[in-house]
Amino acid sequence: MTRLYFGGDYNPEQWSPEVWKEDIALMRRAGVNLVTVGVFAWSSLEPEPGRYEFGWLDQVMDLLHDGGVQVDLATPTASPPPWFSRLHPDALPVRADGVRLTHGSRDTYCASAPAYREAAVGIARALAERYSGHPGLAMWHVHNEYGTVCYCDHAAAAFRRWLRHRYGDLDRLNSAWNTAFWSQGYLAWEDIQPPRTTQYLVNPTQSLDFRRFWSDELLGAFSEQKAILRGFTPHVPITTNFVFGAWVPVNHARWAAEVDLVAIDHYPSSAGIGAEEQTAFGADLARGWAGGRSWLLMEQAAGTLHDRGRLHTKEPGRMARHSLAHIARGSRGAMFFQWRASRGGAEMFHSAMVPHAGPQTRRFGEIAEFGTLLPRLAEVEGSSVPAEVAILWDVEAWWAMQSTQLPSSGLDYLAAVRAAHRQFWTAGIGVDFADPGSDLSAYRLVVAPSLYLVSEQKADSIARYVEAGGHVLVTYFSGIVNGDAQVWLGGYPGAFGELLGLRVEEFHPVREVDLASGERGSLWSEDLRLTGAEAIDRYHGGVLDGSPAVTRNRYGDGLAWYVSTQLDDDAYRSLVTKVAGEAGVDAPEPVEGVEMVRRRSGAITWTFLINHGDSEAVVPITGYELMSDAQLVGPLVLAAGAQAVVRA
Repeated sequence: MTRLYFGGDYNPEQWSPEVWKEDIALMRRAGVNLVTVGVFAWSSLEPEPGRYEFGWLDQVMDLLHDGGVQVDLATPTASPPPWFSRLHPDALPVRADGVRLTHGSRDTYCASAPAYREAAVGIARALAERYSGHPGLAMWHVHNEYGTVCYCDHAAAAFRRWLRHRYGDLDRLNSAWNTAFWSQGYLAWEDIQPPRTTQYLVNPTQSLDFRRFWSDELLGAFSEQKAILRGFTPHVPITTNFVFGAWVPVNHARWAAEVDLVAIDHYPSSAGIGAEEQTAFGADLARGWAGGRSWLLMEQAAGTLHDRGRLHTKEPGRMARHSLAHIARGSRGAMFFQWRASRGGAEMFHSAMVPHAGPQTRRFGEIAEFGTLLPRLAEVEGSSVPAEVAILWDVEAWWAMQSTQLPSSGLDYLAAVRAAHRQFWTAGIGVDFADPGSDLSAYRLVVAPSLYLVSEQKADSIARYVEAGGHVLVTYFSGIVNGDAQVWLGGYPGAFGELLGLRVEEFHPVREVDLASGERGSLWSEDLRLTGAEAIDRYHGGVLDGSPAVTRNRYGDGLAWYVSTQLDDDAYRSLVTKVAGEAGVDAPEPVEGVEMVRRRSGAITWTFLINHGDSEAVVPITGYELMSDAQLVGPLVLAAGAQAVVRA
């Protein structure tokens, strides 16, 4: 498509043909050009084993195509029909405590169950055979939000096969898992189980490996469907929607190479400015998974935000601001769940493009208005989002911290990464997310927030980057364990001790701590010994009085900074601004309340400006403003809540 995608999940099986016709007319009015169809339609498509009902979908596909709307056709394998669970009760998922779940919701399957894998491939093949030649087919959408975990015997057998492949023999596994602790040494593969609920603490490396395995197991299920679809439609792109959360055992960075277009679902969990921070975070993370290529916001809520157990209605203009923030960071458009709000079912109060009150509403009016403006931004597609700063993201470090008992319950990898990202977002400095083991030479500054798990290979990669002239900022509780989740011996942070020029003997979890500079820290502190680094700030008062708190070390041609406590936002932002300046990062002059993101193609630059403030802002910028279709004369005056895209 030459246009940016605009639309959402469409579930016509919930409505009558009369409503379908109204839907097509409303889609045309709103500028919708792509809808996802069939995500949860398995029971409507295959009401009995092997008996398919395609007549209704034939009509819908034709109506959409005739109405100028393309289809992202989904395989409905995230929600097996009741007959499948009745015929294959062993394919129902089992929790870690051994309880087998029953049918009655979505995701009632075990991805390791042979019957489920066979049925999933079967419905995918039936859809491919039927619609491979349909002119409205634009994309395949496999499954929905991969992430369901199972601990059943099917999963246990698959886990053991995966472990055999990873370790080769039990001696290597026993060494990696340190099974001499608590008498866990294995002499037979059959004795190994998933990390099910047990008397006390589960082996942390066993738990980490299970998450690694489950990501690969789900990827195997995806790949089986992908192979079927590719065989019938070799030129139709194939994707699935990535969902992000602490419960999701999917390594999206690895999966990204297996999809033709990275697609994400994003639902902020704050009603305040935190929603905007999370939007920027999710979009930057998606672009990182996509390797800098275009990606797609597949789902967002049209009208609400989740906020501490309540649904907060998005204020006028906020939907547009969130959508534009994703596009600014590389999304090929803005999609929603869902098109029309369901009149019943578990998510009947989930907001939609067409709400329960119908199209004569503020919400649909804003949807239609944004849909008519979006084509004006199509020229940005294919451009890049330049960044001179990379924040290191490694989902296995997150999993490892979740898999063990830590010295403080407040230690949180995701929170540390979000805090680092927030400082650059507030300062208006664009960032990428990068894997610790990737080539970092394109960046002037690399930030490693609480990177708990670091393999030898990844530690060497970061050290080589700094030695060659790069700058790195490492924060507390980084480099603690290796790739097997075993502690680097010889003092913390073992993976980075030489790089940082320091050694830590003891941790000191705290509530609050003062620094000599007058700044404050919280959560964490450490007893540092300098082995080459210089102290930039020191602890003030308490048992660590006078000990280094923030350090800097010359390593090769580069600089390595270390922060041993959780600085408050003002202090953290001041530090990252200083560190970025020393690294030569180009930092724009921020305008209070205005988010600024740049995209570039050759000599052309597009600057996305979003005013999150309560008052108008004056932005010193010149060029052609795409959304108003006007040449700027003088500085841009951006009203509260307004947005602009300026080409220069």
